[in-house]
Amino acid sequence: MWWGVGAALVANALYSVGFVVEKRALGSLPALSAGRPLQVIRVLATSPLWIVGALALGAGFGAQLVVYRALPIAAAQGIFVSGLVLLLLLSSAVLGEESTGRERYALGGVLLALLMVVASVREGEDVVSGGAPWPLVLLVCVPALAAGVWLYVRVESRAAKRHRVPTSGIGYGVAVGLLYGVSSLAIKGTSSRLTSTDLGEAALSLFGSPYPYLLLFTAVAGLVMSQAALQRCRASLIVPVCTTVTCLFTAVLGTLAFGESLPEDPLLLALRVGGTALALSVLLAMPRHDPRPAAAS
Repeated sequence: MWWGVGAALVANALYSVGFVVEKRALGSLPALSAGRPLQVIRVLATSPLWIVGALALGAGFGAQLVVYRALPIAAAQGIFVSGLVLLLLLSSAVLGEESTGRERYALGGVLLALLMVVASVREGEDVVSGGAPWPLVLLVCVPALAAGVWLYVRVESRAAKRHRVPTSGIGYGVAVGLLYGVSSLAIKGTSSRLTSTDLGEAALSLFGSPYPYLLLFTAVAGLVMSQAALQRCRASLIVPVCTTVTCLFTAVLGTLAFGESLPEDPLLLALRVGGTALALSVLLAMPRHDPRPAAAS
């Protein structure tokens, strides 16, 4: 279990560094539009600094594969959320971003909620699942993908209206978080397929499942959507919101889909359900728009 915890902490560091480096690179690139995906990919590929950030995220993905082999889904998400602290420190030190008081309280509430979720996990009582029925995984993932794309398009269309108050990025974070939640379940499924020492057998098992195709879609769509959103909004807000949605989606629906049962102890069950409800409530209460810039005197 402890090597899984170590891999999760490494993944946290890689993801935080990757997002901050990408955000730094995006500041010097032309404006990106998710409606032009090929142009987004072409522009990003010309930035060496952005590629460094992308490589850090890719290494975090590799560490996440290790995590899901060692830890229950809910426990893994609770550790992943600790990476928000490093992300906020880096975004302040490197990007000069400052959160508002209301946002800091909200992020504190989110951290408390997800700590409640991880506190509901007991070593030896939670079983790491080895797989899930494909129809159930698709039943969970396909509606989430559709909802994420629909929400992103809706936020884009509202943000494009003239004289509208600048969006804070909450809607973008939720939309991308849904895609990355599906990606997280696909990573969990992929890790369960890579158990055979026979490479041919492992490859046949993997590509005969929906997981690589879910990963491909979420990788391409998530890349285009997240980078366009990250260019417009503060990393210190959009990444924590995205992470929260991803962790809750994975912890709750992933636990059910992969058959990792909920706690039988009433206190532990209350912590898991209460933490989920608190995090969702905090997200709904966060401001949807940044303040208008002060008029020049």
